[in-house]
Amino acid sequence: MSRTCVTAGETPPRPDEAPAPADLLVDAFNQMRDELIGTLYYLLGNRDDAHDAAQEAFMKCWRARTSLGDVVNLRAWIFRVAMNAATDFQRSAWKRKARPLAEGEAMHPSTSPPAGAALEHQEELDRLQAALMHLRQEEKEIFLLRQNGELTYEAIAELKHLPVGTVKTQMRSALQKLRKALG
Repeated sequence: MSRTCVTAGETPPRPDEAPAPADLLVDAFNQMRDELIGTLYYLLGNRDDAHDAAQEAFMKCWRARTSLGDVVNLRAWIFRVAMNAATDFQRSAWKRKARPLAEGEAMHPSTSPPAGAALEHQEELDRLQAALMHLRQEEKEIFLLRQNGELTYEAIAELKHLPVGTVKTQMRSALQKLRKALG
């Protein structure tokens, strides 16, 4: 079942035609949604703010959808727009600054208590979450772009307008601090 809607007088698209930029954008956002919101959650420290920033990022991408033909790496571009939206969100005078995650705030709240392996997994996530909150903002962003965004060092360097060596140094520093905290 196709999502394409054809109105009277239009020619339906041929199956061998490339998808429209709008379809590519929506598909990419749908595939990346959880990773993007997870990354924004760690940056902003609040699930609602992460969802708001993701929505703002989508709207910014949507308004620029006509220039998608110029985008070389759609995933990196979307993450860059989302990171900029998070930064704007933090700087906004009418929004609160990023606040530390509340003690015991779970990554994925559940209505039923986890048991066994699920409990151990949740404890590991909580420890990682706490350790991430102690990283410098730059280190946290680079770590999350590399791990959650699955971006290369080169893509992160381009996104952050930094030399690749600086990105690698900040990633190494983040990893060292995380290893020490999770020891």
